[in-house]
Amino acid sequence: MTKSNIHKALGVAALLGIALLAGCQDVSTDLKPPKYKTSIPESETRISAFQKDFPQQYASYMKNNESSVMTEYKGSIPYHKNDNVNPLPKGFKHAQPYLKNLWLGYPFMYEYNEARGHTYAVEDFLNIDRINRFAADGKGGLPATCWNCKTPKMMEWVKQYGDAFWSKDVNEFRSKDKINEMDETIGCANCHDPVTMELRPYSEPLKDWLKRSGQDWAKLSRNQKRSLVCAQCHVEYYFTHKDNGPAAKPVFPWDNGFNPEDMYQYYKGHGPKGADGKPGPFVDWTHAASKVGMIKMQHPDYEMFQDGPHGAAGVACADCHMPYMREGGKKVSSHWMTSPLKDPELRACRQCHADKTADYLRGRVEYTQKKAFEQLLKAQEISVKAHEAVRLANAYEGKRAADYDALMTEAREMVRKGQLFWDYVSAENSVGFHNPAKTLDTLMTSMECSQKAVDLATKATDFGIAEALSKDIKETVPPILEMSRKLQQDPEFLKKNPWTKLLPTLPKADQVWDNQTRITSEAKPAQ
Repeated sequence: MTKSNIHKALGVAALLGIALLAGCQDVSTDLKPPKYKTSIPESETRISAFQKDFPQQYASYMKNNESSVMTEYKGSIPYHKNDNVNPLPKGFKHAQPYLKNLWLGYPFMYEYNEARGHTYAVEDFLNIDRINRFAADGKGGLPATCWNCKTPKMMEWVKQYGDAFWSKDVNEFRSKDKINEMDETIGCANCHDPVTMELRPYSEPLKDWLKRSGQDWAKLSRNQKRSLVCAQCHVEYYFTHKDNGPAAKPVFPWDNGFNPEDMYQYYKGHGPKGADGKPGPFVDWTHAASKVGMIKMQHPDYEMFQDGPHGAAGVACADCHMPYMREGGKKVSSHWMTSPLKDPELRACRQCHADKTADYLRGRVEYTQKKAFEQLLKAQEISVKAHEAVRLANAYEGKRAADYDALMTEAREMVRKGQLFWDYVSAENSVGFHNPAKTLDTLMTSMECSQKAVDLATKATDFGIAEALSKDIKETVPPILEMSRKLQQDPEFLKKNPWTKLLPTLPKADQVWDNQTRITSEAKPAQ
């Protein structure tokens, strides 16, 4: 071979090498979904508009209307989550009896139910007693932020009002001319671009967090997106204090990380600014018994899941809660977004655990949930005892320790931390299964902090409250089974529990909202 031919051969080889390397860079194991170009308008928010183009997905989505199936610990019957006395549908054997006590003075004490499917998100939201339906001026007493995880109409409203939207009253967007409660509930447009059907975020707090953390949605893998579209709502969040940005704008407190300790440290700031110009502790409300500034955790499903056994292994939320199915020779994702345990065959689980029976897998899940729920109830009781200890110590007029103020400051902080850690597990929807190790570790920390609060408050009173705290907490502070805005208008009702006595009596008032309808003086609310 001549020198010239050798050079030509080397040149061809180099070009082939470059081409091969370029080809390798294009190779991806990430699942490539079908490409779509629909005729659906980009601004479409109605679920029904997607039915014609996607009949199979739409049909499975409508299964979210199911509201009668329970698993061992969860389900879709909207029972009162604090009622372990009455049978379904009002109560349930695995309810948490102290919820109303722990949220005393906060709207969550009025009503907190097991969630039904996504199709009911707007309807159930409009009828929950946490929103004031008794104010003569028609205002709900909560910010419009509360709509954020209920409807894709959020995109339209935020575009129209900008950051001024968040602090508007929630009931300003309640009427039928503002939203169709069944057709514009959580649906297709919350996760998909209507034109291309690509996964996309609609959530402002998720988009803000991606920006803060230096991530570009377009560069994330499809597998990451199949969890993050769920993380638009199934997360902890808080409403921005007006000293720190647009009032009531929702924020994901993930700057330090996803764990409860990370969030606890985060919430030491981001509250109202002090005289030094620095933000103080963030507070959702002041507990009516202990007078401690508290945090109400929402539903940190993503935070619990992401470093659990499945999340760490690269499993996406949709793999289990929206598994692939075959219909008419086509492979599509189920849009019945629900627990895999509702399927007697546990097909979502057995996509990977093919060597295990459904009974075996169900047994393992329920074993984990049983252990978690037992510890959850223990942590709940100690948290109630911590509030009671601080309440007694606040009012104690006997001999106090020389360092009473310092001891009480620390006791109050331990009450706050103990309940935050308990609520991280309580508000999360898997009853420990998403991350068994983190669940038990979090509850252990909760119990340690709450017990420390009891010890500190007792020491602050020179053990003067020790005898009162030696009794079973269920006798000293019984669970509050019933509480509503209407009941709080009755001073005789408030006398029935030692903690409801601490609440102010609300003025007598009639209900002025029935679902989306403003009730006139002649009209009556639906029974």
